[in-house]
Amino acid sequence: MQQFYGILLCVLIAIPATLLGHRLPVVGAPVFSILIGMILCMLIKDEGKFEGGIRFTSKKILQYAVILLGFSMNVTTIARSGKQSLPVIISTITISLVTAFILTKVMKLDRKIGILIGVGSSICGGSAIAATAPVVHADEAEIAKAISVIFFFNVLASLIFPSLGTILGFSNQGFGIFAGTAVNDTSSVTAAASAWDSIHNSNTLELATVVKLTRTLAIIPITVCLSLYEGKKNRHESHVRIQKLVPSFIIFFVIASIIASVVPLPTALVSGLKTLSKFFITMAMAAIGLKTNIVNLIKTGGKAVILGLACWVLISITSIGVQHLVGIF
Repeated sequence: MQQFYGILLCVLIAIPATLLGHRLPVVGAPVFSILIGMILCMLIKDEGKFEGGIRFTSKKILQYAVILLGFSMNVTTIARSGKQSLPVIISTITISLVTAFILTKVMKLDRKIGILIGVGSSICGGSAIAATAPVVHADEAEIAKAISVIFFFNVLASLIFPSLGTILGFSNQGFGIFAGTAVNDTSSVTAAASAWDSIHNSNTLELATVVKLTRTLAIIPITVCLSLYEGKKNRHESHVRIQKLVPSFIIFFVIASIIASVVPLPTALVSGLKTLSKFFITMAMAAIGLKTNIVNLIKTGGKAVILGLACWVLISITSIGVQHLVGIF
């Protein structure tokens, strides 16, 4: 009962955020949720009765969301459909992670924020940040900062890329792969591909979505490797059991993706679990917003924006370059 009011508050924020996200997919429900949460954070003077539920939602509900996400990831089907784009996907993920690693050190940016922005830029925006944040023990302010940066460049990509692709002379296939690899969040990939289709009377949306889903598979090795690294970094023993190194929610996430890959789950069930996962992420973003001071976020976000910009630009250039090299463009 102690957690009830905080969880209820997050649900009440997530519902309108989800509706707004459907109307403006280029922004997305998680961003609306975190913004509403940050506004309420300034208005709520006594968080006492909400504290336990907000903490539970930002930690546990976020982990449950990641586990449920695994049921929508049929590894074999996605990899088979998106294999043509694999060289581009691997290259863009690599350049983003390397850029994030180097610039985080050069700019002396908080390493957790650097990891979240690097992973969010390279894989799949909010979902990747949701999966990675508990692994690196990121707090609410760090998650909010990373999500805000990713959101900003998502919107820019959705608005700029269709016209940029036309100027650069992309084929329909080339732009589908470009949108799927150079735009962070699924909703923004959809927005960019739909805009391209409207301009060129084409059908790149399906290809862009498949490429994006293939890229999303990188969540599995990235989170497992980060778990192992963080576990060993925080322990000085020479031999540590895998159960202690990898958080249980990551293990369940991997199991869920394996089940989705080998068991023919009903489409309605997969769709329902995916919808619930998205709603849980939206709830968790509400909790994070409720614990985030928006004024401090704006004051301290300069370096994070520079890192996000660098990752975004280099991912875009790499996607175009590798497509040229393999003859897709």
